[in-house]
Amino acid sequence: MSKKIPRNVFLLGLVSFFNDIAAEMIYPIVPIFLTTVLGTPIAIVGLIEGIAEATASLSKFIFGYISDYLKKRKPFVVAGYSLGTISKMLIGLAYSWHLVLVARFSDRLGKGLRTAARDSLLLENATPENKGFIFGFHRAFDSLGAVLGPLLALILLYLLKENMRLMFFLAFIPSSIGVLLLLLFVRERKKRDWNGDTHLLVNLSWGSISPRLKLFLLVSFLFAIGNSSDVFLLLRAKELGLTTTLVVLVYVLYNVTQTLFATPLGSLADTIGARKVFAGGLLVFSVVYAAFGLIQTSDWLWLLFPVYGLYIAATDGVSKAYISEFIKKEESGTFFGLHQTLTAVAGFLASFIGGVLWTKFGASATFWYGSVMAATAFVLFYTSRKIS
Repeated sequence: MSKKIPRNVFLLGLVSFFNDIAAEMIYPIVPIFLTTVLGTPIAIVGLIEGIAEATASLSKFIFGYISDYLKKRKPFVVAGYSLGTISKMLIGLAYSWHLVLVARFSDRLGKGLRTAARDSLLLENATPENKGFIFGFHRAFDSLGAVLGPLLALILLYLLKENMRLMFFLAFIPSSIGVLLLLLFVRERKKRDWNGDTHLLVNLSWGSISPRLKLFLLVSFLFAIGNSSDVFLLLRAKELGLTTTLVVLVYVLYNVTQTLFATPLGSLADTIGARKVFAGGLLVFSVVYAAFGLIQTSDWLWLLFPVYGLYIAATDGVSKAYISEFIKKEESGTFFGLHQTLTAVAGFLASFIGGVLWTKFGASATFWYGSVMAATAFVLFYTSRKIS
């Protein structure tokens, strides 16, 4: 099997790399900026993030569907990354939480615009033999940006004497580089093999979907409803005694593992099947979450965070490779978007449930709940392998 990286795939990887550097530079400081600089109440911070994530969740499916209908990918990807870039400048200009709300809404709308269309572009540059490798390669670039972004943030906050407003303006630079690379060098193939010049709506009737794809959507939702925000992992690390700097560093270690293993596990999926690799990722998640609930000292975190990175490497790109086995390329925006929306909605519910469990019964309950849901999803997926 050829391991040559198509030009568009490499460029889209670079775009994600620069975008993730920018995003991870500011991700940890946005809530701090809101509360300490702008004096925003915690309730409003929650409202802003709730609106932002709901926007991303719903728009992934909507814009994926429209992308299929219009037979266009690149315009959605460009518009999405551009909105994310502009949002960083808007936060830097904000002197009240209202503009931050506009910025976060724009950023998450941009994510909804670009995600399904970008994954469809990647699929168009893949073959049946290397889909896992292609999606894994892209995930590795994405994760590498998530490694460098927080490290760069720590350095810049120190050098800038914690001038957070300037940080947002600086994050505009790598994000802009990504958009320029996308505009100037990524080329969208003409869809000669699609249905002429007519715009056709994708058939989304439940009966027309492959039974194995239905099962996968169910398994993904079931798993995601226990997969609460990574913020809970960081809070657990803080609770166990790590300093803020060490929390950031252990989070970086988690992203290092993703970077190193996303491409090899994608290749493994091409060899032994995406289903087996994805199922393995669920099992890793279940074990790690159970351990997060059991441990009583911070020493274990330096092992658990990098192992947790294996779960992402085994599921993120691999899930897209698996979905693509049951769909046509011309409907990929719709089904990638549908999967992403379902998991995002479930993730929102998971974070709400996780927060309630933490408040009522302590941190361990949140992680044990997530572990049980992942184990349940694994058993359902593994025991139903004979579905045709």
